[in-house]
Amino acid sequence: MIMLESSKAFGSFAVNNLEEAKDFYTNTLGLKVTDHPMGLLELHTPSNQAIIIYPKPDHIPATFTILNFPVKNLEKTVDALIIKGVTFEQYTGQIQTNEKGISKSKHGPHIAWFKDPAGNILSLIEEG
Repeated sequence: MIMLESSKAFGSFAVNNLEEAKDFYTNTLGLKVTDHPMGLLELHTPSNQAIIIYPKPDHIPATFTILNFPVKNLEKTVDALIIKGVTFEQYTGQIQTNEKGISKSKHGPHIAWFKDPAGNILSLIEEG
């Protein structure tokens, strides 16, 4: 029987341009990104193993959120990223967002979605 309870699992996702991804995750989001010798990027966050970003020239973005960032103050974080040129998604169906792209549902956390340069959907989720 194979047991994985001690395995340090990590996530990964594709982008169509590593240089654009490195610039966005480093300079726009302010995250630590390092080059990996295998031609990949490693995205470092305080609570995880490194998240691998790998090149895929024919990349098609997922239609769901691939990475979530918990934040203490959603409104301030959204404002700071808007100043850096991030555009937040606008939803009008089952999920409703305000003019900034923030969903303030009674049934879940306050959340805002945005895309990286490859079209991957990311989110900010207000903690607590």
